[in-house]
Amino acid sequence: MTQWTAADIDDQQGRTFVVTGANSGLGEVAARALGKAGAHVVLACRDTEKGERVARSIGDNAEVRKLDLADLASIREFADGIDEVDVLVNNAGVMALPLRRTVDGFEMQIGTNHLGHFALTGHLIDKVTDRVVTMSSGLHQIGSVDLDDLNWTRRRYSRWAAYGQSKLANLLFAYELQRRLTASGSSVKSVASHPGYASTNLQAHTESIQDRVMALGNRFLAQSAEMGALPLLYAATVPSVAGGTYLGPDGFMEQRGYPHVVSSNKKSHDVAKAAGLWTLSQQFTGVAFPFD
Repeated sequence: MTQWTAADIDDQQGRTFVVTGANSGLGEVAARALGKAGAHVVLACRDTEKGERVARSIGDNAEVRKLDLADLASIREFADGIDEVDVLVNNAGVMALPLRRTVDGFEMQIGTNHLGHFALTGHLIDKVTDRVVTMSSGLHQIGSVDLDDLNWTRRRYSRWAAYGQSKLANLLFAYELQRRLTASGSSVKSVASHPGYASTNLQAHTESIQDRVMALGNRFLAQSAEMGALPLLYAATVPSVAGGTYLGPDGFMEQRGYPHVVSSNKKSHDVAKAAGLWTLSQQFTGVAFPFD
C-alpha cells in the first residue's frame, strides 16, 4: 500500500458504521471521513452534546447515540437499539488515568478499553455483516495481562502498566475473535489497528504533570489526528484486508506515516492467555458470544 489516505476510501453509500468515541480525536476524524465517503455513521458517544456537533458537520447520514463503555447497562441499551451494522469500530479509550472504577467495579482502563468493547461486540456480533475493527496501541508492548488481578485489586496500581494491559488485551481480543469467527464458519472479520503517535485529547486526562509534558509532545513530535486515523480507516474500509490483520503507520518505529501491515509482540499471540482473557471477560461482563 502506497501512501493511502482518506481520499482513497471507496464509496461507502449503503453501509453503516458504528464508531465508538466519535465525538473527539481519532473517532471524530474517522466518522467525518466515513461520512464524507457516503456511509451512514452512528456516533456512539458518552458526551452526546459534543457528538451532535460532529454529526451536524457531517450531515444527514450521521446520527448520535448514547454509549458509556464504563457502564454495562448503557452498553446493553445501546446495542438493543442497533438493527444492523456493516462495520463496528471499537475506537474509544482512556489513557493513564489515576485509579478509578467503572459503574460495574472494573478498573477504568481495562473496563473501558477492553471489557466495554468486549461486551459491545458480544451484543452486536450477530448484527455485524462485514468486520469488527479494534483500536490498540504501540504501548501494548509495555503491557502484561494478569488474569488473576485484571482489575488491580491486589497489585499496586500503575497507570501506565494498566494502560499497557488494556491495549495488549485489545490485541488478544481481536486475534481471539478472529479465531472464533473462523471456527464458527463466519465470514465476519476481526481486524486491529494503532495510530502511532497522534495528537489527540487522549493525552490530556492523566490529571498530573504528565498532561503538560504530553501536550508538548503533541505539538512538536506527534503526527496529526488525521494521519493517526488512517490505519483505522484502512482497516475498516479496504475490502482486501484479511481477518487477523494489524495495521499501523509505516514510518520510523511506527510512530507516524501511512497505513501498512505491522506486527505485534509475542504476548499478543499467546493463544492460551487469549482464551483465558476471553473466559474471564465473559464472566465479568455476563456477555456470551453466540458461537461460544
